[in-house]
Amino acid sequence: MLAQIRLAELIGALSHALDLTGGQIAGHCIRTAHIGTAIGRRLGLPEEQLHDLYYTLMLKDLGCSANAVRMCEIFDTDDIRFKGDFRRVDGTLPSLLRQVFRHAGARRGVAGKLKAILKALRAGKHAAQLVDIRCRRGAEIARQMRFSEDVAAGIRELDEHHDGTGRPDGLKGEEIHIFARIALAAQVVDVHSSHGSPEQALRQLSARRGTWLDPAVVDACLAVLAQPGVWDDLKAPDLQLKVLAAEPGQTVILADDDYLDDIVEGFARVIDAKSPYTAGHSDRVAEITVKIAEELGLSASECRSLRRAALLHDIGKLGVSARVLNKPSGLDPEEWTEMQAHAAHSERILSKIPAFAELAEVGGAHHERLDGRGYPRGLTGDQLSLATRIVATADVFDALTAERPYRAPITPAEALAVIRKTAGVHHDPLCVDALERAVARDNALAAA
Repeated sequence: MLAQIRLAELIGALSHALDLTGGQIAGHCIRTAHIGTAIGRRLGLPEEQLHDLYYTLMLKDLGCSANAVRMCEIFDTDDIRFKGDFRRVDGTLPSLLRQVFRHAGARRGVAGKLKAILKALRAGKHAAQLVDIRCRRGAEIARQMRFSEDVAAGIRELDEHHDGTGRPDGLKGEEIHIFARIALAAQVVDVHSSHGSPEQALRQLSARRGTWLDPAVVDACLAVLAQPGVWDDLKAPDLQLKVLAAEPGQTVILADDDYLDDIVEGFARVIDAKSPYTAGHSDRVAEITVKIAEELGLSASECRSLRRAALLHDIGKLGVSARVLNKPSGLDPEEWTEMQAHAAHSERILSKIPAFAELAEVGGAHHERLDGRGYPRGLTGDQLSLATRIVATADVFDALTAERPYRAPITPAEALAVIRKTAGVHHDPLCVDALERAVARDNALAAA
C-alpha cells in the first residue's frame, strides 16, 4: 500500500507533462494557476469554487496531446513548436498568416514548404477541429480523474471568447464558465510574459479586453498584476511550493490508492493520445507488466505499484513531436535525439513526486539494456532495478506486437522469439521466462 499522496502535489508535478506537449516554458500551468487563483480571489469567488478553479488551471491542457496528429497533417510541421507559438497569435489575419508561413512545411525545401503552406491555407476551415478535439478530450479525462463538472467545463471552454468568436461552441459572455474566462486571461499573461515581457502581457490583456477576454476578468487581472512582487513571484524557483501551499479550501485532499489509480490512468490516456500507433500502449504494457510480476511471485502491492510505473513510463513522449512519433521511415540524427530524450523527460517529471521514486527510475531507464548499450545513460544490468527490467521487457513485447508507422505488427510467438534471442544481453532472462509463461497461460485460457 502506497502512502497517501497530496492531490495538489501529484497534479502539480504531472502538469509539467502538459507544458511539454503544449510547447510551453516549464512551469506554465503552475504559473497560470498562481495568476488565475489570485484573479478568482479578486473577483470574490468562494473557497469551494476557488478550489475547483485551482485544479482547472493546472489541468487546462489535459486534451492538448489529442490533436497532435491532426495538427501535423494540416500543417506538416512540429506540433509542439506550432502550439508554443500559436498561443502568442493575437487572432488577427496577419498574425495567423505569419504563424502558417513560419511553421507549415518546416524542415522541407522551398518547394515542399510552399506546397505545405498552400495545403494548410486550403485546410484552414478544418483548423477548428484542433480546438474541438483538444477541449472535448480534456474535459472527458478530467471527469475520469474524478474532478467536478465545473472543472470539466472550465477545461472544455478554455478557448471560447467573450465576443462569441471562440471554440468549440461559440459561447459568448457569461455563457462561458467563469473558470474558463479566468484561465484564458491567466494563460495570456503567462505566455506573453514568459516569451516576452510583463509589458507585452499587459498590452495583450488590454488589446483583448471585450473581444477574447471578459472585461471584468481583465480588470481583476490587472489589479492582481499591479500588486508588489507579483512579477518576481512568477520567476521564483520555489513558485511551485508556494502554489501548493496556497491550495484553496479548508482541508488538503489526499489521494488514496484507488484515486491515485484513476489519476494515473487519466494521464495514460493523455500520453497515448499523442499518436494513433501508441493508442492503448500504456494500458497494454501495464497489463503485461503485471502478468510478468505475478509470474515472478511479486505481491499484490508490488504489482499495483508496477502497474502505475508502466502506465506512466512514456509520459516523456509528450515532449516528442507527433511528426517524429509517426514518421514512417527511419529517424535522422536530430529526430533520434528528440526521441531518446523522452526517457529523461519521464524521469524528470515523475521525480517531482517523492513517493514516485520507483516510477521515476522506471520512466528514465526503461530503454536501458543489460549490456549497457541502451539509453539515455548506458546503464548496465547491475544498475537496473527489477521493476525497470520488468517494464522494459513488457514495453518491447507490446511494441513488437503492435503496429508502428514503419512496420506491421508481428505475432506474440514471433515477438517472444525476438526477445528470447536478446535474453542476458538486452533483457533479464528471468523476465523473459516469466513473459513466456504468462503468454502460454493466456493461450491456454483462450483455448479452453
